[in-house]
Amino acid sequence: MNEKHDYIAVFDSGVGGISVLRHLRKTLPGERFLYFGDSANAPYGSRPTEEVRALTLAAVEKLLAEYPLKALVIACNTATAAAVNDVRAAHPELIVVGIEPALKVAADHFPGGRVGVMATEVTLREEKFDTLLHRFDEDVTILKIPAPGLVELVEAGKVDAPETEALLKKILGPYLGKLDALVLGCTHYPFARKAIRRVLGDGVILLDGGEGTARETRRRLQQAGLLENGTGEVRICNSSPDPDMLRLSRERLQQED
Repeated sequence: MNEKHDYIAVFDSGVGGISVLRHLRKTLPGERFLYFGDSANAPYGSRPTEEVRALTLAAVEKLLAEYPLKALVIACNTATAAAVNDVRAAHPELIVVGIEPALKVAADHFPGGRVGVMATEVTLREEKFDTLLHRFDEDVTILKIPAPGLVELVEAGKVDAPETEALLKKILGPYLGKLDALVLGCTHYPFARKAIRRVLGDGVILLDGGEGTARETRRRLQQAGLLENGTGEVRICNSSPDPDMLRLSRERLQQED
């Protein structure tokens, strides 16, 4: 039986989900969080869907075997798109919250506008995203913008490096002056906000799904009577043997936008 003091696991393909963990900590300061980044297998975004699904399910099984969990937040758009339904089916006893691109927020704020969704190849090709897109494509013009290579730079700690800005210019160059908002459809991307803003300018609003995911997690825990009002805790784990991944994860947790 799940208990209030059990962990909320936060899972991502690497360090990107730390951007969601930051929102979770603000929304649920009394909770115990267990962050697991699968950097040994990152990036997920260019892998076949079945492979992403298998990696996600294996990570969940590992976490459940080693820690008492009351909830799981899949803080990875790619893993959510590929595997959230399978995780819920395999573990009905667990509160499972996925993340999705913040298209609703964009559509509400920019009716009739032009909204870019920058995401991984897997996220953009999955049926889950296609369903989300069609909920709002009558209200706004939605442009899919794949961003190959950006996750790898964030994983390497190069969130504001010259090569990151050069890549973003290549990815976003065709959309300069054509967007009202850019949805950051991968949890790694918020860490590159400064570089993205320099490329697009201040006139384009940047949106991500982290805050909404944190609110939904709180709602689900409250509904289940599992909200904890403790001192708060964050434990960070990573599948990579490189100790720098843990250091980078802690740095990202403290990073200012």
